[in-house]
Amino acid sequence: MAGLFNNLLVLFFVFQNICLGFRSPLSVFKRYKDTTRSFSSECLGSDQPVISLGLSDFALDIRMPGVTPKQSDTYLCMSVPLPMDDEAYVVDFKPHASMDTVHHMLLFGCNEPSSTENYWDCDEGTCKDKSNILYAWARNAPPTRLPKGVGFRVGGETGGRFFVLQVHYGDISAFRDKHKDCSGVTLHLTHQKQPLIAGMYLMMSVNTVIPPGEKAVDADIACHYKRFPMHLFAYRVHTHRLGKVVSGYRVRNGQWTLIGRQSPQLPQAFYPVEHLVDVSYDDILAARCVFSGEGRTTETHIGGTANDEMCNFYIMYYMEAKHAVSYMTCTQNANPEMFRNIPQEANVPIPIVSDMLKMTHGHHEETKDTDESSLLHQAKKEEEEILEQDFHIEEAVVWPGLDLKLGQVSGLALDAENNLVIFHRGDHVWDENSFDSTFVYQQRGLGPIQQNTILVLNPSNAKLLHSLGKNLFYLPHGLSIDKNGNYWVTDVALHQVFKLEPDKKEPLLTLGIALQPGSDKNHFCQPTDVAVDPNTGSIYVSDGYCNSRIIQFSPNGLYMRQWGEGTETSLGRAKPGQFRIPHSLALVPDFSQLCVADRENGRIQCFRLETGEFIREIKHKSFGRELFAVSYVPGLLFAVNGMPYPGEAEPVQGFVMNFSTGEIIDTFIPLRKSFEMPHDVVASEDKTVFVGDVRARAVWKFASTEKMEHRSVKKAGIEVQEIKESEKIVGSRLKNNPESTDPVKKQEKQHLVQQHTSSGVSFVLITTLLIIPVIVLLAILLFIRWRKTTVCGGDGEHKLDSSSGRVLGRLRGKGSGGLNLGNFFASHKSYSRKGFDRVSTEGSDQEKDEDEGTDSEEECSAPPPPPAPSSS
Repeated sequence: MAGLFNNLLVLFFVFQNICLGFRSPLSVFKRYKDTTRSFSSECLGSDQPVISLGLSDFALDIRMPGVTPKQSDTYLCMSVPLPMDDEAYVVDFKPHASMDTVHHMLLFGCNEPSSTENYWDCDEGTCKDKSNILYAWARNAPPTRLPKGVGFRVGGETGGRFFVLQVHYGDISAFRDKHKDCSGVTLHLTHQKQPLIAGMYLMMSVNTVIPPGEKAVDADIACHYKRFPMHLFAYRVHTHRLGKVVSGYRVRNGQWTLIGRQSPQLPQAFYPVEHLVDVSYDDILAARCVFSGEGRTTETHIGGTANDEMCNFYIMYYMEAKHAVSYMTCTQNANPEMFRNIPQEANVPIPIVSDMLKMTHGHHEETKDTDESSLLHQAKKEEEEILEQDFHIEEAVVWPGLDLKLGQVSGLALDAENNLVIFHRGDHVWDENSFDSTFVYQQRGLGPIQQNTILVLNPSNAKLLHSLGKNLFYLPHGLSIDKNGNYWVTDVALHQVFKLEPDKKEPLLTLGIALQPGSDKNHFCQPTDVAVDPNTGSIYVSDGYCNSRIIQFSPNGLYMRQWGEGTETSLGRAKPGQFRIPHSLALVPDFSQLCVADRENGRIQCFRLETGEFIREIKHKSFGRELFAVSYVPGLLFAVNGMPYPGEAEPVQGFVMNFSTGEIIDTFIPLRKSFEMPHDVVASEDKTVFVGDVRARAVWKFASTEKMEHRSVKKAGIEVQEIKESEKIVGSRLKNNPESTDPVKKQEKQHLVQQHTSSGVSFVLITTLLIIPVIVLLAILLFIRWRKTTVCGGDGEHKLDSSSGRVLGRLRGKGSGGLNLGNFFASHKSYSRKGFDRVSTEGSDQEKDEDEGTDSEEECSAPPPPPAPSSS
């Protein structure tokens, strides 16, 4: 019997594997030529996403779980965990999508998705940690083939443990029937080690502007390659509607070698590189996108919507496993002059036959009327006018922190709880006597600062929460806080960098030699700031007043690399990578960049974290000659400049800039006191900003005032206006109330009042106005009946029935003859007096205010009603 059972069990598993085998090559790895939409019935992998393909290989089906986007240009994300912990390799991709429903898809690899939901809006992010692009698809593209022996490494100690699929739904007119979309991709994975590891190199323009009507506009991208050799085997181009041709090249010793050239209006697949191209150290990778602004009436910018544009050139490469890097990007143009020698083919659009164009856009047999309707729809879409008046930064004048007794304030930071951390110099000052001509500190006899130099404050009321740093420092300067809550500081007198735990007195790590300036790997010369990469733990130090470099250290303090040089003032404008006091650092983990406030050059320079490659410069006339500090929050840069030189007009102020474009979108100055030498700035994601001034010895708090947001949308000749009003009240907008002793509680209370009453006050007032006549009439009738049936001191036989007594008792409130709606509503637990202080109507000519403490009197009154229940 046992043998029979075992045989049946074996047959069951064999039959199951046969079924899976039939499914995997034909059913799962199908459909890139399908031109029909993705319906929920096509989610073949939703119930069983992992399919065995043999002893070491398997397929992983990654599909949207049947979604219906509600508006155009929706980005939805979903994640799938790697079904094992061991290292595996992705060796093939099969897309399941159609241009009818999907604009494009991206597949990322990471360790922690941004959400654990079934799917989510990608505005929340794709991954919480660093993510790598593994695959991209758009416009009915065929599958990508990896060369034999090449795979994307996932799992294990170094590979990502999750796949995150991002799907961009452009025009959702295909979803009028409310069907559910299950687009996605199927991966072929293997446990067999691959000798060559694949990666993705993304070249992307971030600041191209296409003027309306312009026939040809070039977007150029170029970066120096500074890694081990890589071999290019596939490429993909991507733009939106205005793109005509995209070309990519390797430039070596002035010779241009074509990687790939394609029209972005053709299926946006990964096409094989015709002649394999290798890239070596110090080669240049260059790309050009050619656009046409014809037919547009307004400027077109780089952006994420279908009406914006993109200029992307993706390169798939492989490297030897021991040197492999999974993802690299290039978003700059390192050498604009060299594009004068770009091959002429890069400027020639690729002709597309009409049948191919229809296939590309997912159209089949369409009538002229349909085409005209589509064009009309596009024209109306472009006619929509959206005016958004963004936030404005103003001083929070009720914040008491401005009155703190501080030394020279040199550094600011925010910890994980958004508490404000101040680094100041106590009773020490930096003046002309502090250093000699060789930058050696001359006031060592004073000893270290006796006061606590690091102060942790409540950001709302400036109360001291914690302090440390006594007897450690001579001249504090820069401050930052890593993701583990450790403090990183610099001391320009000691020429050192320190890592401190908040609860310990002694440093965990010290870089540099105490009181010894220098310019080698082991010395600093007046280091100004420090930043720590939250993803890798790498340490970046700006060094400094007498050196002009950025130094990168490993997490345990080992020297890795440096970049930068001094500015040759005789040559006029400073070149990329040259510094005159790299004074402040802002780490941008979202884009793997490090932005530096190049103080005496009056600019911001941003560099690639991994290599130190220059990416871009942000410089505005309003910066003046000096830019002291820079801070980053997602999407925004904050900065402060220096005092103008004699004869110059640029005021000292704070700046808010769009990170992507570098455009100034707001400026701010204090209302109390004035900036004298703002030395550092730090901002939080809610746009609360703190500025520390080394000369004024003060810290200001600023906050955003959300303005009215107007949306004016023209549709079918009807103009619809939506007005959204912010619920956030900033201290500088509040009026002082002498009755309030706690301005912070006052602010919170007013915010709560506004929040509760803004939406409900109209309804309450209208309802009250309708109820008042009914209640007054009821009260009069009850009063008349009572006068007819009741005699003063009469027996209970003539008293009101209990229910009428209760109603009248609630209506009367304190006055026995009065009708008080305020007290009537207050007797209900669900009623709040906030925003509805008192609506009182008396039934007598002898009206008294409740606050006077006396009741309305009548010659003859009934016994007092039972007390109304108190409201809680």
